[in-house]
Parts: sequence; structure tokens; C-alpha cells
Amino acid sequence: QVQLVESGGGLVQAGGSLRLSCAASGRSFSRYPMGWFRQAPGKEREFVAAIRWIGESTYSADSVKGRFTISRDNAKNAVYLQMNSLKPEDAAVYYCAAAARLGTLTSGAADYWGQGTQVTVSS
Repeated sequence: QVQLVESGGGLVQAGGSLRLSCAASGRSFSRYPMGWFRQAPGKEREFVAAIRWIGESTYSADSVKGRFTISRDNAKNAVYLQMNSLKPEDAAVYYCAAAARLGTLTSGAADYWGQGTQVTVSS
């Protein structure tokens, strides 16, 4: 059974940092682009960041550029999201995702999704 399990969410003050982790199991995702999405209450789920499996090229939403960094460890079948300078508007449930193609992933039509981890940012 394929699973993506997020961890690392929590409550942090504005300006603080969190590091989210996503552990994959059930298959190797070393050749899959992987990424992060988020969904705040009353809003649609939005793309946050993605990383290719080869060359580790990364892509991120304008709203998080310069603050969030995505990385991966293929040996551990894991992807991470380092979030710095957090703002109240970053508060959301963050989801890990994987897809066979980068375009599929960034469009939100990922093949695999985690259950999400809550990030709360206090002002």
C-alpha cells in the first residue's frame, strides 16, 4: 500500500520556522516529482513547491519564494519543506504529493496524496 505521511506541523509565531517532512512507503518515489500543497479554511488547495527527481530542480509559488525551500532524500524516500519567516497567511493544512509528471503534480492532479499536517501561525 502506497502511503505518504507528513509530519512536522504545529504552532509557531509569525517570523518563526518549521520543517515539514513527508515519508513515502509502498514504492520508491525516487523517479517521481514530489511536492507540497496547502489548503486554508474556506480556500482552495494551492500549490506551494515541487522538486524533480533528477537534478533536483525546484519550483515554488511566488507567495513562498525566498522563504520556503523544498528538498528531497531519495535514499530515504522522503521530501521536506523548510519554512522560514512564516506569516499568518501561511497557516493551512499542508499536503505532500507525488506524480509521475511534473506538470500533473503542479496542476494539483497528483497521483498520490498524504493526509496533511496542520501549520498554525500566530501573529
